Amino acid sequence: MSGAGDEPFITAVKPLVDAMGGEMLPPDEAGPDDVVLSWAGAEVVAVRLPQLADSLDHILAAMERKQGRPLADLDRKAKQEVVRMLEARGAFSVRHGVETVASALGVSRFTVYNYLNREKGV
Repeated sequence: MSGAGDEPFITAVKPLVDAMGGEMLPPDEAGPDDVVLSWAGAEVVAVRLPQLADSLDHILAAMERKQGRPLADLDRKAKQEVVRMLEARGAFSVRHGVETVASALGVSRFTVYNYLNREKGV
């Protein structure tokens, strides 16, 4: 991407880019929607952000890795916590977000809505 002196910067931002489901590329390959990061006055790396729907899939996969098992295998309380965390991250503003989450959790859309309503005290 850039010079060897930039390697610590790239190493530092990589976990964040990975967590977002983004892609790192050389700054000169950046498109109009990419974010170019600079360090010490020089463009070092470009970050291509994922589409929102891809982000949700990436977030769900990361949650499964963190849990060490499929989200569908979690108990009800753990699934409710997953829904709470996903709502905090805006997962349900994505088109088909409820359906995607319901599928990952192995529950119905109705159940996801119940978890959301429970969280809001409805």
